[in-house]
Amino acid sequence: MNLFDHPPEGIQLAPAEPRLAAAGAQVRLREVDLGRVRDKADLMLAFANDLSLGAAFGRNWDALYDVLSDPDQAPGRLALVLCDFPTFERQQPRLAAELRRVLVGAQQELASTGKSLWLLSDLPDSVG
Repeated sequence: MNLFDHPPEGIQLAPAEPRLAAAGAQVRLREVDLGRVRDKADLMLAFANDLSLGAAFGRNWDALYDVLSDPDQAPGRLALVLCDFPTFERQQPRLAAELRRVLVGAQQELASTGKSLWLLSDLPDSVG
């Protein structure tokens, strides 16, 4: 059973081979590396770089929400793999909670327009 056969639901565990699963389900997949994030500025830089957001990206929570929830810009089926999310969440719990709020809000907003945004957490090194 493919994760992408079901509607997105918060931050979910990524499949073992997310690229293959996404390609088979015709889902566009992007990765955001959270491995070096130590503060909000690092986090916004990671999203700006990994999603190629450009100089116009405001690097704040509202700007991140707006970019991810814009139905005119978002593909119909998008998956974001949040690389190193378990470690990031453990090391930066407040920042991770705010990120989760923004991402899930964008996910819900896109769902209301008929689009899907899967938020995928990779496995921590000790499990994978």
